[in-house]
Amino acid sequence: MASFIEHLRDGDWLTRERVRLVAWAVLATSAIGLVFLVVTSDGLNDRFGRPLGTDFSNVYAAGTYVLDGEATAPFDPPRQYAREQAIFGTATGFYGWHYPPFFLGVAALLATMPYWLALLTWQGMTFGFYLWTMRTRRPKAAYASPLQGEVTQLWPLLAIAFPAVFINLGHGHNGFLTAALIGGALVTLDRRPILAGILIGCLAYKPQFGMLIPLVLIASGRWRVFISAAATVALLALAVTLAFGVEVWTAFLASTTFTRTVVLEQGGTGWYKIQSVFSWVRMWGGPVDLAYVVQGAVTIVAAIALAWLWRARVSFAIQAAALLIGTILATPYSLDYDLMLLAPAIAFLAATGMNRGFVPWEKTLLAALWIVPLVTRSVAEAALIPLAVPVMLLAFGFLLHRAMAESGAHLIWPFPARSLK
Repeated sequence: MASFIEHLRDGDWLTRERVRLVAWAVLATSAIGLVFLVVTSDGLNDRFGRPLGTDFSNVYAAGTYVLDGEATAPFDPPRQYAREQAIFGTATGFYGWHYPPFFLGVAALLATMPYWLALLTWQGMTFGFYLWTMRTRRPKAAYASPLQGEVTQLWPLLAIAFPAVFINLGHGHNGFLTAALIGGALVTLDRRPILAGILIGCLAYKPQFGMLIPLVLIASGRWRVFISAAATVALLALAVTLAFGVEVWTAFLASTTFTRTVVLEQGGTGWYKIQSVFSWVRMWGGPVDLAYVVQGAVTIVAAIALAWLWRARVSFAIQAAALLIGTILATPYSLDYDLMLLAPAIAFLAATGMNRGFVPWEKTLLAALWIVPLVTRSVAEAALIPLAVPVMLLAFGFLLHRAMAESGAHLIWPFPARSLK
């Protein structure tokens, strides 16, 4: 037992050959599954009667409403479902539209194409954006370790085979875009602050993942990025209002009641899909109020920790990875395809570790973060544990502990001076 723990601590079990073998196995089996779904479909629905790209069907249906001049219709669940049934057949399941009006323009643009082309375009472009973000964080040199000898050649395989990639491809979802926007903002934060702010502002299409970003920008004194992000959101809001009218905001606000009560609090999406502290409490039979209290406590702790960490004298890789992981933990509504945010977090830490060396437990933790999207849904169904949540809590605590050790500071007020870049 002691020897096993020592191997986990040192990470010497994570050899280059094992990494390549697991990555290729995940890539091959996932690709075979996706190809099977496509070739056994009728070009629109798969063999189980679901739209190809399942959740993307709500984007396409909403886009057709916008093209018809009915931009408020997607926010009315019965009308949205009626349009999905008209396109994909009466047997299709309901895939709700839960996005702010910012996303309507993208939906309309995609709806000008045939469905299969729209899905391919959406997934291809956002996947390419994600790969660009991951490429900018690849290690620039190899550190002396059995794992690191060919890391420059391994990064594309690890980025493509990351299990959350195939969850996104299967659902036709937007995890690639979310990961690329936040990851891209982080890699350009100091070199191109205006661009970083624009990328952060575009995250308004999925606002639950932007809660902590203004906090760390203020804490670290990155005012140009903050102003650029705020201006981007303001311009997007103005454009949406001019294009679709003020009533689109009224419709959106009214729709949030359905999203909050049915989708989140009642678990309409399926508790096993939602990877949050909130869903964990609800999965174990806890009342809604308790779930909000526990989720609120985690969000507040994450916010305080990140505000300190982003002013502490620690490496930027730790700050970036903690923000990415904390972003998922801070929201009650994050699904397994949103675990795409773990990919740039892993990349930041892995690139730094490859170039400077890994600390104890780090390689094992990175391996757990990489593999957990593959199993977290099935574990939640079988054991009522959203496995990604404890893994992310452990990772966040690890990063906070490492930051405190690196800075020599304690988590108390006043905060230390802002971080070195």
